[in-house]
Order: sequence, then C-alpha cells, then structure tokens
Amino acid sequence: MGQASFPEMYERWLVGPLFRPWAEATFEEVKLSPGHRILDIACGTGIVARIAKERLGASGYVVGIDINPDMLAVARTVAPNIDWRVGNAGALPLGDREQFDVIVCQQGLQFFPDKPAAAVEMRRALAPGGRLAVATWRSDEEIPFFRELRRVAERHLGPIADMRHSFGNAAPLEALLRDAGFHDVRSRTISRAIRFEDGAAFLRLNTMALVGMSAAGKAMAEQERKRVVEDIVNGSAAVLRSRSDGSGVVFELSSNLATAKG
Repeated sequence: MGQASFPEMYERWLVGPLFRPWAEATFEEVKLSPGHRILDIACGTGIVARIAKERLGASGYVVGIDINPDMLAVARTVAPNIDWRVGNAGALPLGDREQFDVIVCQQGLQFFPDKPAAAVEMRRALAPGGRLAVATWRSDEEIPFFRELRRVAERHLGPIADMRHSFGNAAPLEALLRDAGFHDVRSRTISRAIRFEDGAAFLRLNTMALVGMSAAGKAMAEQERKRVVEDIVNGSAAVLRSRSDGSGVVFELSSNLATAKG
C-alpha cells in the first residue's frame, strides 16, 4: 500500500466493499426526489454524499460535513462538485436557516463525544417533513468475524473498547432521536454479506484501528505500535483464512438503521 495516508487507504480499500452497500441500503429506505437537499454528517471521504449526487444529478444539492480535513481532502479530489465542509456534529457549520430534506449519518454517531447535542443539531438542520437516517454497527459480539479479530488483538493489548460497535443496541439510538424532537422514529437491523477482494488490506486497516482504540496502543511509541500491528496481523491469519472463499474474504455484517421524521 506504499506510503498512502490513512484517508487514502480508507477510500481505496474500505469504501467500495464496506461503506457503499450500506449507503445504498439507506437510500432504498429513505427515497430521494429531484430537487432534494441532502446532508451527509460525519461523511469521511464522502460515499453517502456521492451516491446521493449520483442519484439526484444536477437536480439535487449535496453537502458533506466531517471533522477531519484530511478525509475531506480525499472527498474533494474524488467529487469536487459536492459542497464539503469541515465541522463538528455538535455545532454544524450551516448558514442561517439552512435546512435539508434528507440527513444521513452513516457509522459516525457512535464516535461523537456529545451525542445528544449532535442529535439536536440534526433536528435543527432537518426541514419540516424531512427524513433522517442514522446507521450504527451492531455489537461485534453479534459479528463473529470482528469479534474473533478483536480477541486476537486483545491477546497483545488487553481489553479493547471498539468504538465502532459502541452503539450497537437500537433502543438507546431510538431514545436519543426521540429526545431530540424527532417523531416517527423506527429502526431495524440490516445484515449484508460483505466481500473484500484483498483480505490482507482489510485486516491491516482493521488491526490499525483496533491498536489505535486500545489504551495500550495509545501509550505506545510509533515503532512499537507498528511492531504490535505486525504481530496481530500475523496472529490473525487463521481467522482470515476461515472466512476466505479462495479469492477474497466474505463475512456477515449487521447494522442498525434508524429513521425518523422532523
């Protein structure tokens, strides 16, 4: 993978197989119409915003907001025709009375330090009659592949609180949205078989994420962190092989998808 930055690796290796299918599932649930204004919160490199733009073409206006300017730099390179903004979900960078017909937050809410503030901001940004869709991964205890990879990493690092799966229960997610003033709040679990052509690239990025989220990893110098990543990657080979279909890696992944109206 050379010297690519994490956002570049994220876009190259994760977006197509991991994040695009869920963005498409979201827009199957929350239909887009010509002229709609779309907001993608915690957009990363922008796959949700890009799919919205693909579906709406020139008739739609799409904004993507993320706190990480490096992620947005990749987003701008891939899709310069979208309005990308650096900003915090708890204080969205919106114009006076700027509102949207559809707001999506895909796999971002679980990372927000102040979730109630973010939910209130989503409510503020949603036009009357608009639709919200929020996706959060289910607990990795329900996702055997991720659970097994975490357990390998924990042999090197001690317990890991994987933030990606920290909002796996749908009931608190629904309650958060109701408390922020949304109505017609409902959620369902969506499962998909996910396939990576390059299982080794996925394993390395997932291992980097686990090390970075662990207390032990945060305390390590860079060289030690790199060594531990290599040790965990090597120790995870059997788990990776168990999900191989000969030319790639296939595993089942589940997400909550909560929808609401303004």
